[in-house]
Amino acid sequence: MAYKRIVIKVGSHVLTEDGRVARERMMALVELIAKLKSIETDVILVSSGAVAAGYTQLPLDRDIVSNRQALAAIGQPFLLGMYQDKFAKHDMLCSQVLFSSDVFDSRKHTAHAKNAIDTLLENGVIPIINENDTVSIEELVFGDNDRLSAHVAYYFDADILVILSDIDAYYDKDPNKHSDAKAKSIVNEIKDSELEADYTPSSKFATGGIVTKLQSAEFMMSNDKEMYLASGFDLKDAKSFLIDGLQIGGTLFKNS
Repeated sequence: MAYKRIVIKVGSHVLTEDGRVARERMMALVELIAKLKSIETDVILVSSGAVAAGYTQLPLDRDIVSNRQALAAIGQPFLLGMYQDKFAKHDMLCSQVLFSSDVFDSRKHTAHAKNAIDTLLENGVIPIINENDTVSIEELVFGDNDRLSAHVAYYFDADILVILSDIDAYYDKDPNKHSDAKAKSIVNEIKDSELEADYTPSSKFATGGIVTKLQSAEFMMSNDKEMYLASGFDLKDAKSFLIDGLQIGGTLFKNS
């Protein structure tokens, strides 16, 4: 089906590699968004990576909360500048929107935020949303932006949440430990035991893992929305699904 409004979430592990920002992956992401916009699809981008980007400029000890806050403050404008340069190649504007953890706690705050996002989209601007890590000390509030992106998708009227990750699909068992693990194409139900498992961050910059992605999927399905999980390293599955309407990989979470 054709989606009118999409939230795309990209994680820290996708945006950084070997201590630097992965410019090629970022460019591929921007190209995908530009293509979606050309077929009249609204795209809201939820982008992690501020702390990781800051670390490429100033390698502070990430285990200290105040250092992570400082790295986020350095990394946010650095990351946004890179996005601006890449979107400019497609004659597109992007914007930075930083949310605190309480933005969805109040109908008034949520309405104000939605009005701002709607106005940006109406004017052809790509909103780039991130949690405000510089003033946040509850680092697992949104789980590396997975749960933040689910709330953004629901409250800002997106048809689907797309999570682009180092995890290319949801498997019946851990593919890192089991060679016979099989990817699930469509998931209609998630067990409580899966939602309550321990967090498994995939990199030193990530604060979530597969569990927060499953929690995001459960939130979307409980609100009659869909979520699609695919690789952020190679966007062929995401392109096929979002542009051609063909699912050749990744996992679609939706109610049966």
